[in-house]
Amino acid sequence: MDGGVQPEFDVAIVGGGMVGASCAAALRGSGRRVLLIEGTDPASDAQPSFDERTTALGNASRRIFAALGAWEAMAAEAAPIRSIHVSDAGRFGFARLEAAEQGIEAFGYVVPNRTIGAALWARLTADAALTLRVPARLTAVAVTPEAATLELQSARHGRERVRARLVVAADGAHSLARAAAGIGADAEDYAQVALVTTVGSDQPHGDRAFERFTAAGPLAVLPLVHGRLAVIWACPPAAAQRLLALDDAAYLAELQEVFGWRAGRFTEPGRRGSYPLKLTRAGAPVGTRTALIGNASQALHPVAGQGFNLGLRDAAMLAEILAADDGDPGEAARLQRFADWRARDRGGVTRFTDSLVRLFGDRRPGVGLLRDLGLLAFDLTPPAKSALARVSAGFGGPIPRLARGLPLRP
Repeated sequence: MDGGVQPEFDVAIVGGGMVGASCAAALRGSGRRVLLIEGTDPASDAQPSFDERTTALGNASRRIFAALGAWEAMAAEAAPIRSIHVSDAGRFGFARLEAAEQGIEAFGYVVPNRTIGAALWARLTADAALTLRVPARLTAVAVTPEAATLELQSARHGRERVRARLVVAADGAHSLARAAAGIGADAEDYAQVALVTTVGSDQPHGDRAFERFTAAGPLAVLPLVHGRLAVIWACPPAAAQRLLALDDAAYLAELQEVFGWRAGRFTEPGRRGSYPLKLTRAGAPVGTRTALIGNASQALHPVAGQGFNLGLRDAAMLAEILAADDGDPGEAARLQRFADWRARDRGGVTRFTDSLVRLFGDRRPGVGLLRDLGLLAFDLTPPAKSALARVSAGFGGPIPRLARGLPLRP
């Protein structure tokens, strides 16, 4: 490529799911020329990011969305989590957390993914300064020290070639943009599948969330608006396949037997879906003219509900660094600053989530007793509860301005 030719865009974001769309929304008004590429119409039932799943947003994520002007459109469908009950199925260990005891309104809010997607894309489609290629398929990326060249295919624009000074890989755990930058990724299969649905109950949920660790895997039951509950049930693939094949009555009976009655009698299950659970970690968070955010950088087990919150902080911090001045957005020093500032948070959340999966999946003699004693000790230790309540702000390193409720620029 001719190094004297200016790229058409400052930033090309590959992937318009929740993290990529959030990054694009954060860059509104930054002065950067931004291109957003997404392969599936966000309103389509085939859009994997905005499906039947729900997401538990921490308070830092709520502040980010408020700063982006998107929270107001989500708030009516956002169910607060005001208490959390953690238990070890079939054993005596448990712990309880109350938001009021921590001096906060809620630990977080459970929002349907479709609601998040609709709120973000309403902001994006109203921005004339943002260039959208949706739906468009990214067919190739060539990266040089000067810029990246991206080849796209879409029904509206046909085949086209665009250039950008920075490529933001937000296209998931199997990222083409990451591979094009020569960045590898390690994937560790947890040998579990997450089975997701919603259910009703014969009693009010009282804004309580449950995390129940069973022999097969963790089972989360989260409050939703209108009195329903979101169920995220991690279990071995064969068990998930069997549960998907059950009729509604049989599924409810098995869920009730495994979870118990703390949330009442389960009723009226919604459509069930599933996805495999793996820990995916990129070999590096940045490369030549490339920055990785969200699942392209790290894809986590949903056990602690931290994956999207972590990816959203990636997006917010990258936008902050890009908006700081009008210099080269893809220069190595700028990308290294992003990598350094995000390292502690990314590493801490990844280790925390992975450790929970392994700790509660360890069935060696004596481990269960120690685990349950630890849960009880945690339940009786206010400082430990206060520390856990602050998890939604991150695990260390600089906190993005948006996550603190501040504008992108000072």
